[in-house]
Amino acid sequence: MALARAPSLRRRLILQLLAGAAVMALVLYFAVRTAADRATEASQDAILTAAAASVADGLRGTEDGVEIDLNRATFSMVAAAGQDRLFWRVEVAGQTLTGYDDLPLPAALPGGAEPVVYNALYRDADLRLAAVARSVLDRDRLQPALIVLGQTRFGQEAIAGRLANGAALAGLAFFALAVPMALVFTNSVLAPVRRLAEAVSRRGPADLRGVDHPTPQELAPFRDALNSFIGRLRTTLSQTETFIAEAAHHIRTPLSTVRTEAEIALRRAESEETRARLRSVIRAVDESARSAGQLLDHAMVAYRSNRMDVADIDLGVVLDGLARSFAPTAELRDIALTVDPGPGGVRVRGDRVLVESALRNLIDNALKYSAPEGSVHLSLANGDGRARVAVRDTGRGLAGADAATLAARFRRGPNAGDVVGSGLGLTIVAEVARAMGGDFALEPVSGGGTLATLSLPSC
Repeated sequence: MALARAPSLRRRLILQLLAGAAVMALVLYFAVRTAADRATEASQDAILTAAAASVADGLRGTEDGVEIDLNRATFSMVAAAGQDRLFWRVEVAGQTLTGYDDLPLPAALPGGAEPVVYNALYRDADLRLAAVARSVLDRDRLQPALIVLGQTRFGQEAIAGRLANGAALAGLAFFALAVPMALVFTNSVLAPVRRLAEAVSRRGPADLRGVDHPTPQELAPFRDALNSFIGRLRTTLSQTETFIAEAAHHIRTPLSTVRTEAEIALRRAESEETRARLRSVIRAVDESARSAGQLLDHAMVAYRSNRMDVADIDLGVVLDGLARSFAPTAELRDIALTVDPGPGGVRVRGDRVLVESALRNLIDNALKYSAPEGSVHLSLANGDGRARVAVRDTGRGLAGADAATLAARFRRGPNAGDVVGSGLGLTIVAEVARAMGGDFALEPVSGGGTLATLSLPSC
C-alpha cells in the first residue's frame, strides 16, 4: 500500500514566509496611507486656521459699522496648497457680513482663541473647514464675530494618494525581495534535516549504530526516536540470526537421528515389505532434511544479504574445501569430482558465509543431477575484474529452461523427475550473486550436462 504523502514542509514554510511578507506589505501600505492622511490633514488644518485668523485680523469697527479687509495674500496662501475651491463666511452678531451665508457652521462654536476644525458636505463637495471666534467693537459695543474658512479636500487626497502609491510600490518591492529571501531562509532552516538524512542514508545496510550526528534542539526528539528504533531493529535481527542457527541445529539433528535409526532397522529387517517401507522413510527423511536445510540456507542468505560481514576471500581455498567435503558423496555415486584451481590468489571481497552457501548449492545440484559414473568439474578463472567459478556436470541438462526460470523460488526444471529437491538451490545462488554485485548464468553443454557460472567482482 502506497504511503500517503504529507504536504511538503519546505513548501509550507515558504508559503508561510510569503504570507507574512504579504501581510507586512499590506500593513505598510495602510500605515503609510493613514499617516499620509493625517499629515496632509494636519497641514491643511494649519493653513486653514492661519488663514482664518488672518481674515479675522482684518475685522475692524467703524462709525458706520463693522468692516472687513479681505487680504488677497491670505487667500493666495490657502490656494497655493493645491487646486481646491475656497469658501468663507464672516458672521458678526449672527449676521453674515461676507461670504457664503449657508456655509455650514461647526456643531460647537469655538471659544476663546482656540479654533475649531471640522468636516462638512457643502454643494456636493467634501470640505475641511476652520472656524475662529473674535470680538469686534461695533458702535461702542463688543459684538461676537465668527470667521469660517473652508477648502475642498481634493489636493489633500491627491497628496495622500501619491504617498500611498509610493508605499504600495515599496510594499511590492519588499514582497518581491521576500521571495528569494524566503527560499534562502527555508533552505537554511531545513539544512540540518537534510544533513541528518544524508548522514543516515550514507550508512551501509549492516551499520546499526546509533545516530550521533549533531542536530538542532528541535530535531533531538526525532534523532532519539530513530536511535530507539535502530536499537529495537538491532535486537530483532540478532534474535533472527539466533533463531536461524538454533532452528538449523534442532531440525537437522532429529532428522539425522531418524535416518540413522531407519538405516539400522533396514539392515535388520527380514521382510521385503518392511524393507521397502523403511527405504521410503529414509527417502522422506532425506527429502525433508534437504528441504529444511535449503529453507534455512535461504533464510540465512536473505538475512545476511543486508548485513554482510565483508572480508577478503580466497576462492581457491573455499572451492578446495567444498570439493573435499563433497568427495564422499561423489565417490558413493561413482562421480568423478575434479577441481581446476586456475591462477593462484583469486580473491573476492564479500561475505564468506554467502559465498560458501552459493558454491555449496552449485556443487550439490551438479552431483544430484549427474548420473552415476558421470563427472563434475570445478574451475576457477580471473579476468576483467571478475572472478569466475564454473561448475560443469554431465547430468540431465536444462531441458529448455533458462536461468531466470530455474532461479525462481520453488521452481524446478521439467526434467527434475524423481530427484529430491526443494527448488531453492539456484535461488540461493542468484540471490548471493545479486547481493555481492555479481552474475549467475546457466548454459547447456554439448553432449549433455550443464555449465553453471558464478561471477563476482575480484579484489
